[in-house]
Amino acid sequence: MLKLLPTICLSWVLIALVQPVTADVYKYRDAQGHIYLTDKPMRGDYRLLKRFSLKGTRSTYTGDTLAKMRQRRANLAPLIEAAAKRHRLPGELVHAVVRAESAYRTDAVSSKGAMGLMQLMPGTAERFGVTDAHDARQNLDGGTRYLRLLLEQFDQDLRLALAAYNAGENAVVKYGNQIPPYPETRDYVKKVIAFYKQGQSGDKLAQR
Repeated sequence: MLKLLPTICLSWVLIALVQPVTADVYKYRDAQGHIYLTDKPMRGDYRLLKRFSLKGTRSTYTGDTLAKMRQRRANLAPLIEAAAKRHRLPGELVHAVVRAESAYRTDAVSSKGAMGLMQLMPGTAERFGVTDAHDARQNLDGGTRYLRLLLEQFDQDLRLALAAYNAGENAVVKYGNQIPPYPETRDYVKKVIAFYKQGQSGDKLAQR
């Protein structure tokens, strides 16, 4: 029997601004039949439910949802920045990955079984000694260690490291050390880099 998890459902309002945009809604189903709705494609199986195209408007989170994300970010910032420093990564980069992977939710679970803030697959969690992937400290330590390893493996090429984080190291190698031709992976790399640049510019949590 399918179950809709209300805490994961997307809600937003449309605020009149000056440029045309599109807003997408994606639907995920996990192994237990739970349904997740989100405005961002995540790792694993998903399908596009609805695309909105609105001239003269810009989609954004509701104040309540954005406020909650900001609060989660503020609560987790010390742990994120400590993990980044420990594994010699820019704090803004780790924030960007966490935002793209889970929107700062420690309870996030993908349809493929990736868990927690940095969406660790069970095998990756085991590889880096993470016994509880929903524990923020453990998840961040495992995720940042993995990201550091990928950067070293791909000669500090951030785009390739992010592609490998999303699709796996073997996928990047398979395609000749290029970003695999998977729409999800290519979108993921662009999204994380955009979030990273926002963080570097001081825009810690832009609405888009």
